[in-house]
Amino acid sequence: MTATYIPKGVCARQIQLELDGDTIKSVKFIGGCNGNTQGVASLCEGMKVDEVIRRLEGIRCGMKPTSCPDQLVQALKAARA
Repeated sequence: MTATYIPKGVCARQIQLELDGDTIKSVKFIGGCNGNTQGVASLCEGMKVDEVIRRLEGIRCGMKPTSCPDQLVQALKAARA
């Protein structure tokens, strides 16, 4: 399954997901801090959705109430709904 999510409150403009059941097949951030988002995407590939949610939910970027990793969690939750 593929899904596109528009993040809120971060520099990234879009998150594209590909899931294979409950496993993350690929993640691509459009915009944001290129090195950081590529790193997060690469680390998440092959992981179970619930594990990524457990590890990344609630991470903040500076004084912002969210971050690109936290927005990835929101994207995963929306994709499963």
